[in-house]
Amino acid sequence: MIAETVCSAVSAAGLGIAAVTAFRRRFLAAARIAAYSLVPIGLVMTGVVGWLADTALSPTAWAGFGVLGAAWLLFASTRAVERRRRGTREERGAARAAQREAVAPGASSAAAVSAGTRTAPRLAPRADAHSVDDFSDIEAILKKHGI
Repeated sequence: MIAETVCSAVSAAGLGIAAVTAFRRRFLAAARIAAYSLVPIGLVMTGVVGWLADTALSPTAWAGFGVLGAAWLLFASTRAVERRRRGTREERGAARAAQREAVAPGASSAAAVSAGTRTAPRLAPRADAHSVDDFSDIEAILKKHGI
């Protein structure tokens, strides 16, 4: 009974504020305020407020909310553990795939295994006669264009 009275008073006050807003020629804002102020009275008329008032004072309802909270915690924790396990499996699989791809995209698994045990020597680039000729060709082209 008290909840219905409070909701009716809130709706009446909201409609009054909407009327003042409309008087100031802010019709869009007035319509929005009127819509918000009609929600509490609509909830009273549908019986939702009475149901909520009965639920708020019921110990059985509060115990039910506690059970729902415990179920939610169980779902969340199992999902977190599942994600953690899946992440470690994916990381291991990605590391293996990266090691295989580091050797060569089409290499066999034996080459991938042996690649982890030995390293190929790095060769320093050497200047041969062919690379010197390339620069002379470039110089000739630049001189031809006057650069």
